[in-house]
Amino acid sequence: MKLNKLLLFFLFLMLFNSNASAEDVKFTPFIDKQVALIEKMDDNNITKQEIKELLQKQELAFKRVVNNLMSNKAYYIESARSYEKEIFALKKIIIINQRAGNSFAVTRDEILLKSYFVIRAQNQMLKDILSALDLSTIEKFENVLNTSVRKNQDKMHKLYEKDYRYLLDEKSSSKILKKAQENAREFYALKDLNTAIIGHIYDYKNKMYRLNKYAKYHMVKFVIYVNTLGVVEFLNPILETYGLNVIKVFTIMFLIVLIYLFRKIAYVWIEKYLLSIDFLQHYSKEILLKIRKTVEIIVVIININMIVYVYNDFSSIEIVAKIFNIIYGFIFTLLVYKIVNSVAIVRLKTIDAKITNVKSELINVGIKILNFVIFVIGLLIILYFAGVNLTAVLSGLGIGGFAVAFAAKDTISNFFGTLSVLFSDVFSQGDWIEINGMEGVVVEIGLRVTTIRTFDNALIAIPNGTFAANEIKNWNKRVLGRRIKMKLGVKYDSKAEDIQNAVNQIREMLDKHNGIATTNTKFDFDYRHSARLVSKNDLEGVKNTLLVYLDEFSDSSINILVYCFTKSVEWEKWLIVKEDVMHKIMKIFEENNLEFAFPSLSIYNESSQTTKKEIK
Repeated sequence: MKLNKLLLFFLFLMLFNSNASAEDVKFTPFIDKQVALIEKMDDNNITKQEIKELLQKQELAFKRVVNNLMSNKAYYIESARSYEKEIFALKKIIIINQRAGNSFAVTRDEILLKSYFVIRAQNQMLKDILSALDLSTIEKFENVLNTSVRKNQDKMHKLYEKDYRYLLDEKSSSKILKKAQENAREFYALKDLNTAIIGHIYDYKNKMYRLNKYAKYHMVKFVIYVNTLGVVEFLNPILETYGLNVIKVFTIMFLIVLIYLFRKIAYVWIEKYLLSIDFLQHYSKEILLKIRKTVEIIVVIININMIVYVYNDFSSIEIVAKIFNIIYGFIFTLLVYKIVNSVAIVRLKTIDAKITNVKSELINVGIKILNFVIFVIGLLIILYFAGVNLTAVLSGLGIGGFAVAFAAKDTISNFFGTLSVLFSDVFSQGDWIEINGMEGVVVEIGLRVTTIRTFDNALIAIPNGTFAANEIKNWNKRVLGRRIKMKLGVKYDSKAEDIQNAVNQIREMLDKHNGIATTNTKFDFDYRHSARLVSKNDLEGVKNTLLVYLDEFSDSSINILVYCFTKSVEWEKWLIVKEDVMHKIMKIFEENNLEFAFPSLSIYNESSQTTKKEIK
């Protein structure tokens, strides 16, 4: 108990005089000066010119304090005073004066106590505002700013509920009363100062947010110094009408030059790096050629993005950020697409169809499937950047998948038809096929349709599902042997010996002909070992049958069957060999005194009587 009394007595002596005054207690230099300026402006004898000068001083002081706060933001946040000791001491002194019945002293200290509360509320508001400067967007910062100001105003309303202005009209020589009047003037000056601080914070909020961005790069002092230069102070008001200032302009120009130089250096470095890798040398030139324009577009978009970012006081606008993210997602997808297809183009050029087991249509379909996957992933990335809930989208696909599958049943049927064509190896690109009366050369096997170029140069697109349900005739699935089949009609008045000689000579001629396949013809084909028990000749398409026989007695001729196969399966070579065979057959007929028969009708009269009856 004695210790508490000694402590109170010590505080009493430390803070106040014998009448418990607090004449030695001062606020911060800035607050003291601002309070003095406000008190001067409240003087009834002051002129308008003097008020104007005082306002200019106040404005200059606020500019300086903002610069100081931004230069030492972290220090102020950590060391801002809460006046706990002063408040604690004043509360104890008020209790002592209340017990002593000194009402003026109680009022004096009560006003001073509230002044400390005002300053503490200001400090807390400034701490919250300065801390909020690190938020990602200026909109979030403004939300915290408004909340902090609202809390401050609520505190001010409670502190100024009791009116002390009556003290200012009191006339007395009492030092306690005079001190109470002085505290009251300071108290109401602090109220005006608090309002002025809030007003200037709103005036400088963009500047503070902008300077805080520079503070992250330890440039705030340099920026503040530049802003104090005479030329800059002259230009800034002009540029600020367009949302700019000198620092912004220089920053934008610097970023444009920096990004441009970085693009040049990065592109040269990437080119050098890609060309130095052995397994990428075949692709690097093609890739760099394909992505050059896309990279230049990226640089332009990044420049625009950075200009908007700097122009908006180093803060992102949500809708603008989404738009740029969508653009970046699209360009990223485009880059991957170009890189993948560039590699595919190079690979296709290097594939030798004669030695590779990879079918070109498999590569084409594989590229299309890969491009489709890239498209889907790119679309998901774009939707994600657009703010779409991908979880809901993906879960919705399960529910809507049945409806989509039902609506796209033909497309799905065609897709599985594609798989059937590819894995059954019925035909390949470049094959001559015939299906449903349509005949032509296969141009491309796609994911949904197969295109055929007809012999009259029309392009037909056949859904792949059709191939799974219909018969397909493939004229190219043969390695050796394109058939020549003909019936040679000889007149009935021909001698049997001549006919037999002609048959033997034709057989011998065909057996020795360079373009006709025989059992002695050698050929090569790629026979793949299989667990299936099938004839390799029939599997690969090898025909070397040679048949020349007297075949039948027809109505107007004795027919000789010629049945053989050319070595070449190509149409033009087949025609050449066939023409040569026909010429040699005609020559053999001439040598054996044989003539080709043609359809004829002979009428025989068995008797003239019959003829007469028939005439009647």
